[in-house]
Amino acid sequence: MIRLTYLLRRKPDMSRAEFQKYWREVHGPLVASHAHTLNMLRYVQVHTLEEDQGEQLAGARGKMEEPYDGVAELWWNSREEVVDAHESERGQATARQLVEDEAKFIDLPNSPLWLAYEYPQVNPSPENLVATRLNSLVKLYFPLRHLTSLTLEEAQLYWRTAHGPLIRRNAEAGHIKRYIQVHRYEDELEGTLREVRGTIAESYTGHAELWFERTGMSAEAATPERVRGGQLAVEDESKFIDFARSSMWLAKEHVFVDYR
Repeated sequence: MIRLTYLLRRKPDMSRAEFQKYWREVHGPLVASHAHTLNMLRYVQVHTLEEDQGEQLAGARGKMEEPYDGVAELWWNSREEVVDAHESERGQATARQLVEDEAKFIDLPNSPLWLAYEYPQVNPSPENLVATRLNSLVKLYFPLRHLTSLTLEEAQLYWRTAHGPLIRRNAEAGHIKRYIQVHRYEDELEGTLREVRGTIAESYTGHAELWFERTGMSAEAATPERVRGGQLAVEDESKFIDFARSSMWLAKEHVFVDYR
Protein backbone atom coordinates (compact mmCIF):
# COMPACT_ATOMS: atom_id res chain seq x y z
CA MET A 1 0.00 0.00 0.00
CA ILE A 2 1.19 3.50 -0.86
CA ARG A 3 -0.05 6.84 0.36
CA LEU A 4 0.11 10.53 -0.51
CA THR A 5 0.74 13.14 2.19
CA TYR A 6 -0.36 16.66 1.22
CA LEU A 7 0.33 19.36 3.84
CA LEU A 8 -2.02 22.30 3.31
CA ARG A 9 -1.66 26.00 3.99
CA ARG A 10 -4.72 28.14 3.42
CA LYS A 11 -4.85 31.10 1.05
CA PRO A 12 -3.81 34.30 2.84
CA ASP A 13 -7.25 35.92 2.56
CA MET A 14 -9.03 33.05 4.35
CA SER A 15 -9.36 32.23 8.04
CA ARG A 16 -8.60 28.69 9.12
CA ALA A 17 -12.30 28.14 9.85
CA GLU A 18 -13.27 29.33 6.34
CA PHE A 19 -10.57 27.17 4.79
CA GLN A 20 -11.63 24.03 6.67
CA LYS A 21 -15.33 24.61 5.97
CA TYR A 22 -14.77 24.81 2.20
CA TRP A 23 -12.37 21.87 2.28
CA ARG A 24 -14.79 19.69 4.26
CA GLU A 25 -18.09 20.71 2.68
CA VAL A 26 -17.12 21.34 -0.96
CA HIS A 27 -13.76 19.87 -1.88
CA GLY A 28 -14.00 16.70 0.19
CA PRO A 29 -17.22 15.47 -1.45
CA LEU A 30 -15.78 16.39 -4.86
CA VAL A 31 -12.70 14.22 -4.29
CA ALA A 32 -14.83 11.37 -2.91
CA SER A 33 -17.07 11.43 -5.99
CA HIS A 34 -14.02 10.56 -8.12
CA ALA A 35 -12.63 7.84 -5.85
CA HIS A 36 -13.16 5.04 -8.37
CA THR A 37 -11.80 7.06 -11.29
CA LEU A 38 -8.61 7.69 -9.30
CA ASN A 39 -8.38 4.08 -8.01
CA MET A 40 -8.43 5.53 -4.50
CA LEU A 41 -8.47 3.15 -1.53
CA ARG A 42 -8.88 5.73 1.23
CA TYR A 43 -9.18 9.53 1.58
CA VAL A 44 -8.97 11.35 4.92
CA GLN A 45 -8.86 15.03 5.78
CA VAL A 46 -6.84 15.88 8.90
CA HIS A 47 -8.04 19.23 10.29
CA THR A 48 -5.68 21.18 12.54
CA LEU A 49 -7.37 22.21 15.78
CA GLU A 50 -7.83 25.93 16.33
CA GLU A 51 -6.09 26.31 19.67
CA ASP A 52 -2.53 27.68 19.72
CA GLN A 53 -0.35 24.58 19.98
CA GLY A 54 3.03 25.37 18.43
CA GLU A 55 5.19 26.43 21.38
CA GLN A 56 3.44 24.18 23.90
CA LEU A 57 3.89 21.05 21.80
CA ALA A 58 7.41 21.93 20.70
CA GLY A 59 8.58 22.26 24.31
CA ALA A 60 12.21 21.16 24.59
CA ARG A 61 12.46 20.99 20.80
CA GLY A 62 12.67 24.77 20.63
CA LYS A 63 11.25 26.93 17.85
CA MET A 64 9.57 24.90 15.12
CA GLU A 65 7.71 25.76 11.92
CA GLU A 66 4.16 27.05 12.12
CA PRO A 67 1.53 24.27 12.02
CA TYR A 68 -0.19 23.67 8.72
CA ASP A 69 -3.95 24.15 8.44
CA GLY A 70 -4.56 20.53 7.57
CA VAL A 71 -3.40 17.45 5.71
CA ALA A 72 -5.00 15.54 2.85
CA GLU A 73 -4.15 11.84 3.06
CA LEU A 74 -4.83 9.44 0.18
CA TRP A 75 -4.08 5.72 -0.10
CA TRP A 76 -3.76 3.32 -3.03
CA ASN A 77 -3.06 -0.41 -3.13
CA SER A 78 0.06 0.15 -5.25
CA ARG A 79 2.06 2.70 -7.21
CA GLU A 80 0.80 1.10 -10.41
CA GLU A 81 -2.77 2.02 -9.50
CA VAL A 82 -1.74 5.65 -9.03
CA VAL A 83 -0.07 5.68 -12.45
CA ASP A 84 -2.97 3.94 -14.17
CA ALA A 85 -5.47 6.43 -12.76
CA HIS A 86 -3.46 9.48 -13.82
CA GLU A 87 -2.58 8.18 -17.29
CA SER A 88 -6.16 7.63 -18.41
CA GLU A 89 -7.95 10.46 -20.21
CA ARG A 90 -10.70 10.52 -17.61
CA GLY A 91 -8.18 10.47 -14.76
CA GLN A 92 -6.27 13.41 -16.22
CA ALA A 93 -9.47 15.43 -16.60
CA THR A 94 -10.41 14.63 -13.01
CA ALA A 95 -6.97 15.63 -11.74
CA ARG A 96 -7.23 18.99 -13.54
CA GLN A 97 -10.66 19.60 -12.02
CA LEU A 98 -9.39 18.86 -8.51
CA VAL A 99 -6.35 21.13 -8.86
CA GLU A 100 -8.59 23.95 -10.15
CA ASP A 101 -10.73 23.59 -7.05
CA GLU A 102 -7.70 23.37 -4.75
CA ALA A 103 -6.57 26.76 -6.07
CA LYS A 104 -9.72 28.34 -4.60
CA PHE A 105 -8.68 27.70 -0.98
CA ILE A 106 -5.13 26.27 -0.83
CA ASP A 107 -1.88 28.23 -1.01
CA LEU A 108 -0.54 25.78 -3.58
CA PRO A 109 3.11 26.95 -3.80
CA ASN A 110 3.53 26.56 -0.03
CA SER A 111 1.71 23.25 0.38
CA PRO A 112 4.19 20.36 -0.11
CA LEU A 113 3.12 16.84 -1.08
CA TRP A 114 4.93 13.54 -1.51
CA LEU A 115 4.44 9.78 -1.75
CA ALA A 116 5.25 7.57 1.22
CA TYR A 117 5.11 4.15 2.83
CA GLU A 118 3.78 3.36 6.30
CA TYR A 119 5.73 1.66 9.08
CA PRO A 120 3.29 0.91 11.93
CA GLN A 121 4.93 0.97 15.36
CA VAL A 122 2.08 0.82 17.87
CA ASN A 123 -0.88 -0.60 16.02
CA PRO A 124 -4.22 -1.87 17.37
CA SER A 125 -6.13 -4.55 15.54
CA PRO A 126 -8.30 -3.81 13.68
CA GLU A 127 -6.71 -0.57 12.43
CA ASN A 128 -9.83 1.48 13.03
CA LEU A 129 -8.78 4.33 15.33
CA VAL A 130 -10.01 7.67 13.99
CA ALA A 131 -9.92 10.98 15.86
CA THR A 132 -13.40 12.17 14.91
CA ARG A 133 -15.05 15.40 16.02
CA LEU A 134 -17.32 13.48 18.37
CA ASN A 135 -14.84 11.29 20.27
CA SER A 136 -12.06 12.07 22.74
CA LEU A 137 -9.18 11.00 20.50
CA VAL A 138 -6.76 13.53 19.02
CA LYS A 139 -4.14 12.96 16.37
CA LEU A 140 -0.64 14.37 16.79
CA TYR A 141 0.90 15.24 13.42
CA PHE A 142 4.69 15.62 13.26
CA PRO A 143 6.15 16.27 9.76
CA LEU A 144 9.92 16.20 10.14
CA ARG A 145 13.02 17.05 8.15
CA HIS A 146 16.28 15.30 8.92
CA LEU A 147 19.60 16.84 9.87
CA THR A 148 21.69 17.88 6.88
CA SER A 149 24.56 15.75 8.22
CA LEU A 150 22.50 12.66 7.33
CA THR A 151 21.22 11.33 4.03
CA LEU A 152 17.52 10.61 3.62
CA GLU A 153 18.25 6.88 3.83
CA GLU A 154 20.39 7.23 6.98
CA ALA A 155 17.80 9.35 8.75
CA GLN A 156 14.92 7.04 7.86
CA LEU A 157 16.88 3.95 8.91
CA TYR A 158 17.62 5.43 12.34
CA TRP A 159 14.05 6.63 12.72
CA ARG A 160 12.67 3.19 11.88
CA THR A 161 15.14 0.92 13.69
CA ALA A 162 16.24 2.96 16.73
CA HIS A 163 13.69 5.68 17.45
CA GLY A 164 10.64 3.53 16.73
CA PRO A 165 11.53 0.89 19.35
CA LEU A 166 12.19 3.64 21.91
CA ILE A 167 8.70 5.08 21.45
CA ARG A 168 7.15 1.61 21.56
CA ARG A 169 8.79 0.90 24.92
CA ASN A 170 7.25 4.06 26.36
CA ALA A 171 3.90 3.89 24.58
CA GLU A 172 1.84 2.72 27.55
CA ALA A 173 3.25 5.33 29.93
CA GLY A 174 2.77 7.96 27.24
CA HIS A 175 -0.90 6.99 26.68
CA ILE A 176 -0.19 6.35 22.99
CA LYS A 177 -3.03 4.42 21.37
CA ARG A 178 -1.45 4.18 17.93
CA TYR A 179 1.83 5.31 16.35
CA ILE A 180 2.80 5.17 12.68
CA GLN A 181 5.92 6.36 10.89
CA VAL A 182 5.22 7.49 7.33
CA HIS A 183 8.43 7.65 5.29
CA ARG A 184 8.70 9.71 2.12
CA TYR A 185 10.35 8.01 -0.82
CA GLU A 186 11.74 9.76 -3.87
CA ASP A 187 9.65 9.19 -6.98
CA GLU A 188 9.19 11.01 -10.28
CA LEU A 189 5.45 11.13 -9.59
CA GLU A 190 6.12 13.61 -6.80
CA GLY A 191 7.73 15.96 -9.30
CA THR A 192 4.69 15.75 -11.57
CA LEU A 193 2.26 16.46 -8.72
CA ARG A 194 4.37 19.43 -7.59
CA GLU A 195 4.71 20.85 -11.10
CA VAL A 196 0.99 21.06 -11.84
CA ARG A 197 0.47 22.90 -8.53
CA GLY A 198 3.49 25.16 -8.75
CA THR A 199 4.75 23.80 -5.42
CA ILE A 200 7.92 25.43 -4.11
CA ALA A 201 7.84 24.27 -0.47
CA GLU A 202 10.41 21.59 0.32
CA SER A 203 9.13 18.09 1.01
CA TYR A 204 9.76 16.42 4.36
CA THR A 205 11.60 13.25 5.36
CA GLY A 206 8.19 11.95 6.36
CA HIS A 207 5.87 12.35 9.30
CA ALA A 208 4.96 10.66 12.54
CA GLU A 209 1.32 10.33 13.52
CA LEU A 210 0.17 9.38 16.99
CA TRP A 211 -3.31 8.98 18.42
CA PHE A 212 -4.03 9.83 22.07
CA GLU A 213 -6.98 10.16 24.36
CA ARG A 214 -7.19 13.88 25.04
CA THR A 215 -7.21 13.29 28.80
CA GLY A 216 -3.93 11.37 28.51
CA MET A 217 -2.20 14.56 27.39
CA SER A 218 -3.30 16.67 30.35
CA ALA A 219 -1.03 17.95 33.11
CA GLU A 220 -2.84 15.69 35.56
CA ALA A 221 -1.75 12.65 33.52
CA ALA A 222 1.93 13.67 33.61
CA THR A 223 3.29 10.75 35.63
CA PRO A 224 7.07 10.51 36.21
CA GLU A 225 7.18 7.66 33.67
CA ARG A 226 5.42 9.74 31.03
CA VAL A 227 7.63 12.76 31.67
CA ARG A 228 10.80 10.68 31.46
CA GLY A 229 9.57 8.95 28.31
CA GLY A 230 8.98 12.33 26.70
CA GLN A 231 12.47 13.50 27.62
CA LEU A 232 14.03 10.37 26.15
CA ALA A 233 12.02 10.82 22.95
CA VAL A 234 13.20 14.40 22.42
CA GLU A 235 16.81 13.52 23.22
CA ASP A 236 16.72 10.76 20.63
CA GLU A 237 14.90 12.89 18.04
CA SER A 238 17.74 15.42 18.21
CA LYS A 239 20.05 12.76 16.74
CA PHE A 240 18.28 12.82 13.38
CA ILE A 241 15.60 15.57 13.26
CA ASP A 242 16.15 19.24 12.38
CA PHE A 243 13.53 20.70 14.74
CA ALA A 244 13.68 24.21 13.26
CA ARG A 245 12.58 22.80 9.86
CA SER A 246 9.91 20.50 11.30
CA SER A 247 6.45 21.10 12.73
CA MET A 248 3.91 19.62 15.13
CA TRP A 249 0.20 20.07 15.89
CA LEU A 250 -3.00 18.36 17.06
CA ALA A 251 -5.86 17.52 14.74
CA LYS A 252 -9.16 15.77 14.14
CA GLU A 253 -9.92 13.46 11.19
CA HIS A 254 -12.71 13.36 8.62
CA VAL A 255 -12.94 10.11 6.64
CA PHE A 256 -14.46 10.53 3.16
CA VAL A 257 -13.43 7.26 1.48
CA ASP A 258 -12.44 3.93 3.03
CA TYR A 259 -12.49 0.75 0.95
CA ARG A 260 -9.99 -1.19 3.09
